[in-house]
Amino acid sequence: MITGELKNKIDSLWDIFAAGGIVNPLTVIEQITYLMFIHDLDESDNLRAKEAAMLGLPYSSIFAEEVEVNERKVDGRQLKWSVFRDYPAGRMFTVMQELVFPFIKNLHGDKNSAYSRYMDDAIFMIPTPLMLDKVVNSLDVIYQLMSEAQSSDIRGDTYEYLLSKIAQSGLNGQFRTPRHIIKMMVELMDPKAEEVICDPACGTSGFLVAAGEYLKEHRREEIFFNRQKKDHYMNHMFHGYDMDRTMLRIGAMNMMTHGVDNPFIEYRDSLSDQNPDKDKYSLILANPPFKGSLDADIVSADLLKAVKTKKTELLFLALFLRMLRIGGRCACIVPDGVLFGSSTAHKAIRRALIEDNRLEAVISMPSGVFKPYAGVSTAVLIFTKTGHGGTDKVWFYDMQADGFSLDDKRSPTQENDIPDIVARFRSFHSLPLAGQGTSKPSLPLAGQGTSKPSLPLGGEGGPLAVDGGYKEFERKRTERSFFVPKDEIVGNDYDLSINKYKQTEYKPVEYPPTSEIMAELRRLESEIKTTMDELEEMLK
Repeated sequence: MITGELKNKIDSLWDIFAAGGIVNPLTVIEQITYLMFIHDLDESDNLRAKEAAMLGLPYSSIFAEEVEVNERKVDGRQLKWSVFRDYPAGRMFTVMQELVFPFIKNLHGDKNSAYSRYMDDAIFMIPTPLMLDKVVNSLDVIYQLMSEAQSSDIRGDTYEYLLSKIAQSGLNGQFRTPRHIIKMMVELMDPKAEEVICDPACGTSGFLVAAGEYLKEHRREEIFFNRQKKDHYMNHMFHGYDMDRTMLRIGAMNMMTHGVDNPFIEYRDSLSDQNPDKDKYSLILANPPFKGSLDADIVSADLLKAVKTKKTELLFLALFLRMLRIGGRCACIVPDGVLFGSSTAHKAIRRALIEDNRLEAVISMPSGVFKPYAGVSTAVLIFTKTGHGGTDKVWFYDMQADGFSLDDKRSPTQENDIPDIVARFRSFHSLPLAGQGTSKPSLPLAGQGTSKPSLPLGGEGGPLAVDGGYKEFERKRTERSFFVPKDEIVGNDYDLSINKYKQTEYKPVEYPPTSEIMAELRRLESEIKTTMDELEEMLK
């Protein structure tokens, strides 16, 4: 969550567009996104050049000495943000309109790529040189403030703050997924180099970007020193679908900025017959829209056979099961109603997860996680498609803090269960943290005592291996996390709400005898009478 000077500068940038006559929030977001992409293109090109030099590999800059723009040969260096930002306003405007913008529209050579498809109808709409000059200067200040900030997710937070200004946000069940929640889900799933990853409601590609960044951090050598795996990462690993072309355009640029050359990002109603995908993906990461009911006529017949309902949250769960290959895994956010809803459709989808596949975890999140955009209570479901069952026990975790206050301000706090969630989940999955050794930690368990454990994640602190580090199977129902046997869940109509199984530990409170309480009341009464008498004497 951004605050202070950075927030004020972004608001001022928004005001520059309003003063220039651009007031449609989607248009403002698009134009800012184009400029941020142009800025980041310069930075990422410099970074790749440095990495190539360090590794002794050849690198050809996209800003080569001479590039072709609209059948014209021009000096590529003048297309760099760091160069044209210093031009006079008039020249900068001409370079942007006639060279830079056509250059980025045709940047990706493959006309069938996601980037090319969604940039094809992009329009540069900043009307005057003076306005462009103000916007470029404002963005330079914003980038400077971001570089000075301590938060590692400051760019994502800045971009999400921009997206929050879209007035239409939330009308179709869409609301932002906080970056730290996305990161937690990616950490839990621990993507591998061979994954085929999909988000069927991708928005701005937040989950895909986070998965790509995780793989870069934890599996860099495995992927980028292997030609086939690098090609898979760049061209075949990431798939995203959405029904908003603006979001798709932003998502395609977001992925390209983060180093993925050709993600498969496509306009598609995932719940309709437009989506033929079946048994295709090894990993799904998603926060699908919870917008109530759909017209049954537009929903795929296959999904309606699996779960007869109009509720999008249930249909998306059925969709995930259809799209996953056998052995494929999913981490998705669902509203709490999915966990305990009593309708036939609610019970049917929970039964499918438990009886026909392997439901692994239910992580209950506090309702403030999505504030200030929404106050809905949600949970993260983690399951594996098996097609023949496999659920033995289900792990429940009662998340009470996510590192931010649970009010509309969402200010950073010390209380944070996320590192504990990741470490405990990996402990019973026998997943050592990336890059760490095998020594066992000596750490307090959540809920025992008042201190909050601060558990480093893979690559984010001291070594932490969890092979047997936590005795999760022995934890009691009064603690933060615990297992529930499948039979017990079945006996409760497949209810997955944590409160159904969590036990509250009541501590006896000892009160003094009645005679002592009465004696204390008499003493207080006498003291009051004496004070009142003294006050009355003073008033005479």
